[in-house]
Amino acid sequence: MDLLRNAYSTTKDEDEENKKYAPPPLKRAKPEFSHTSSKNFPTDWLKHTSTEAPIAGRYISKRERALMATVPQTPNADPPTSSGCFHVQGSISDSYIRKDILSSLRNRTEGYANSGHKSEGISTNLIGHSKAKKARVFNIHTAAVKDVKWSDQGLYLLSCGYDCSSRLIDVEKGVETREFKEDQVVGVVKFHPNNSNLFLSGGSKGIIRLWDIRTGNTVNQYLRGLGPVLDVEFTNDTRQFVSSSDESKSNISENSIIIYVEAYTCPCIRHHPSEPYFVAQSNGNYIAIFSSKPPFRLDKYKRYESHGVSGFPVKCNFSMDGKKLASGSSDGCIYVYNAKTCELIKKIKAYEQTCIDVAFHTVMSNVIASCSWNGEISVFE
Repeated sequence: MDLLRNAYSTTKDEDEENKKYAPPPLKRAKPEFSHTSSKNFPTDWLKHTSTEAPIAGRYISKRERALMATVPQTPNADPPTSSGCFHVQGSISDSYIRKDILSSLRNRTEGYANSGHKSEGISTNLIGHSKAKKARVFNIHTAAVKDVKWSDQGLYLLSCGYDCSSRLIDVEKGVETREFKEDQVVGVVKFHPNNSNLFLSGGSKGIIRLWDIRTGNTVNQYLRGLGPVLDVEFTNDTRQFVSSSDESKSNISENSIIIYVEAYTCPCIRHHPSEPYFVAQSNGNYIAIFSSKPPFRLDKYKRYESHGVSGFPVKCNFSMDGKKLASGSSDGCIYVYNAKTCELIKKIKAYEQTCIDVAFHTVMSNVIASCSWNGEISVFE
């Protein structure tokens, strides 16, 4: 009996000792893998794991998930696509723009802007930029849109059109935040330069309204019965604004507000960035100059005249430094004038049809973007 007791007790102690010191299979496999060199690891299995979708319902251990995370993604692998994707990022690099122009447009240092750098005949046409992606589409208007403006912070879009309304859009959320209904077709909108909560709207009945986007109500209303409003522009001190209309037979002066008489309608008004005067693009094939200080006189001795308008809504714009004035033309050319002397500096043949609008780059005053009546967009330096 003593021998049997000793034999069974010895076996029990050995079993407990083995259970205590013998690690489970997973514990034994871990040190083996941790000491294995990554160079000797079978990469074929890794590639198979990273490229092949896991079987539905199969358990994936932590070790397999860690290995799949460390494997570099195949550069030629197609990214997953979603048919319901609403927001797609696009950039200027997606367009077919020459590298020298692309490099200049991305160089936003002041030194470059003030260096007077000019290259010979650099230009590009964006009509074939088929790779450009739509960032977002807003289908909020029920009729054609006539004007769109960005807020100063770039967070909102303000649009107006033939559905007799102005609409404020949150660009980040992609939703309409407020609608401003009117009893007229709204043709132009303009944010207040110093207060983005206020904006002006002008319409087909000649009514100009000042709106507050916080309340959605009209702050003020300006009714002079001068025909459809074509354009609106604030003065530099933001205490006054200038508007043009389709009426060309009235001559009214009321409360020191001067109504300038032009034999032709003025589809565009632009105030000089720093000087106290503004210009008006006239359908008489010239740009008139007006003082923005009392007594608000027309400059009868100077005007910009070499281009043509011919009934098209041709726009003009000052450069950021105010030294140049560029205008489109009905002959498809871009006309660049000396803003101070009104002399023609350069004439650029851009399109076969009418050049509708031009805009200077916000940093480089020698870079101009333009668009034509047939939908082409071009950048010139």
